[in-house]
Amino acid sequence: MTIVIYGLLCAAFVLFTYRLGRGPTLSDRVVALDGMLVAGGTLVLVDAADTGDGSYLMVAVMLTLVGFISTAVIARFIEGRSE
Repeated sequence: MTIVIYGLLCAAFVLFTYRLGRGPTLSDRVVALDGMLVAGGTLVLVDAADTGDGSYLMVAVMLTLVGFISTAVIARFIEGRSE
């Protein structure tokens, strides 16, 4: 079952990478980058649940925090740029 989850998360990561490179607007690229961070953090969490080793759980927490803060900062930048 975890192999399927790994496959789906890797496919999501690849599709987000495609959107990051292809996305016509800055907003599309920001959403793609945030999705890549979520997929990467979820991969870390699934690996921790699969192996029972929680040594990398802080990495998932840091990815979540970086994703939230960077999305908020870039949204503020995009909002200020349109004025």
